[in-house]
Amino acid sequence: MSSTQSDRLSESAVAGAEAACMPASGATPVPPVGAGAGAAPAGSDLGSAQAGGTGDKLAALLPHFGKRPPHAQDDWLLVHALDLDAKGVARRADGKVIFIEGALPYEWVSATSHRKKDAWEAATVTAVHKESSQRVTPRCPHFGLHAGACGGCKMQHLHPAAQVAMKQRVLEDNLWHLGKCKAGHLLRPIHGPDWGYRWRARLSVRHVIKKGEVLIGFHERKSRYIADMQSCAILPPHVSDLLLPLRALIAGMDARDTCPQIELACGDHVTALVLRHLEPLSEGDLGKLHAFAASHPGVQWWLQPKGPDTVHCISENTPQLSYSLPEFGITMPFRPTDFTQVNPHINRVLVSRALQRLQVQPQERVIDWFCGLGNFTLPLATQAREVLGIEGSETLVARSRENYAANNPNVYGRTLAPTQFVARNLFEMTPEMLVQDGMADKWLVDPPREGAFALSKALADIHQQRIGLGAEGAFVAPADWQPPKRIVYVSCNPATLARDAGLLVHQAGYKLAAAGVVNMFPHTAHVESMAVFERHDGAWGLTG
Repeated sequence: MSSTQSDRLSESAVAGAEAACMPASGATPVPPVGAGAGAAPAGSDLGSAQAGGTGDKLAALLPHFGKRPPHAQDDWLLVHALDLDAKGVARRADGKVIFIEGALPYEWVSATSHRKKDAWEAATVTAVHKESSQRVTPRCPHFGLHAGACGGCKMQHLHPAAQVAMKQRVLEDNLWHLGKCKAGHLLRPIHGPDWGYRWRARLSVRHVIKKGEVLIGFHERKSRYIADMQSCAILPPHVSDLLLPLRALIAGMDARDTCPQIELACGDHVTALVLRHLEPLSEGDLGKLHAFAASHPGVQWWLQPKGPDTVHCISENTPQLSYSLPEFGITMPFRPTDFTQVNPHINRVLVSRALQRLQVQPQERVIDWFCGLGNFTLPLATQAREVLGIEGSETLVARSRENYAANNPNVYGRTLAPTQFVARNLFEMTPEMLVQDGMADKWLVDPPREGAFALSKALADIHQQRIGLGAEGAFVAPADWQPPKRIVYVSCNPATLARDAGLLVHQAGYKLAAAGVVNMFPHTAHVESMAVFERHDGAWGLTG
């Protein structure tokens, strides 16, 4: 990110901090609860989050936590919030906002500024004079603010439960300030193992001539250099144990200067390593890769000489990379470069919880938008009368059909419901296209970070036409076409979820029945979430 982009994000964050002074509940204004990137006030005050997001308890807590220690120096700062990048948010006596790396809410700290603007400063903590009760000792020796620290995690110094509370508040703040809506019910957060969860990763590789060794891992904090990682607490233990052997392997290869990346993809029984190489590998190097795989059971080497379509396994008749969804009797084969969820433990719970919230009945038709490889589609086919999976990539659609065929019947011998997969550009969805895909009783929506704006807008446009507020001459849906009764929206970006929720609630005739976070990426600032929308039949003029 350029310094200009960073400045713009920080300026937006300051604006978000000001906007967040009014809590979502409409309660008495409280001090700023933080700020996040972009236009969204994505800050999170832990006290407020634990109070259900209303901010009421925060107002009561601040006088206690904010009491200045009698021995405090003039330059000590009280941190009252976290932003989405896990920086503590404080204010100087003159009201200027300070974003402090390494600081947590309710701490009194000293900090050194390294960037100053008219409205804000960026700083790094130099001393913590009064610690937060939520501060913990990081597990990983490569985490921290020291030179060379790994940038893969942001929050190892914050208790995992507090991380979840922060992410819940981020979701609530975005829904209120961007979407102008509140969930009728806050879902219990979905969380799982805090360590060893990351079954997918892109590890950078660099032969550092000055050091005389090869480094493999994530980039250093705020740097293009690769961290000198000897272990990693968020990778599966067996992968963490491979880091040093991999460094030795690459260091001994002829191609050590032309292999910039290893992509990791773990399945239930196989660990695939995709080696990106810029020049053809020698027979000697191929032999070293084969020997490495032979000495580490379960490891497969794949090569990527050019684009993703060139990826291929170096060995024949090897076990297939796959993950299972045991509750539904589904096994999902995938290629190492396919999109699958990083955290398989959470994915199993997420699929189960999403289908529980969707409440699919045996007589219902369901559409799975942005279906990918069929992660939700195939489980839906164990419950519904008929399922339609829609995805933008023809390649993924073909893979989805293969996965459906491979799981029909499933491992329990049950036949899946009739299921079709089609390719459609979902970022150019129109009301006409939406109607052409037919009616469905329920929708499952799982878009990328860009969200599902076109899909939500198409549904909103149909509703606006029906209530007489649509544009003149716009498409009018057939009278017998009905919108889905329920939508479960799985999101990896709270800002785009909030934007789409605003459309569905204020223009498409839905209410936001429930929402909650999914802690897919512990110790990072990434916020995954799930929202449930129910059709407001009175708004649509429907009785069923």
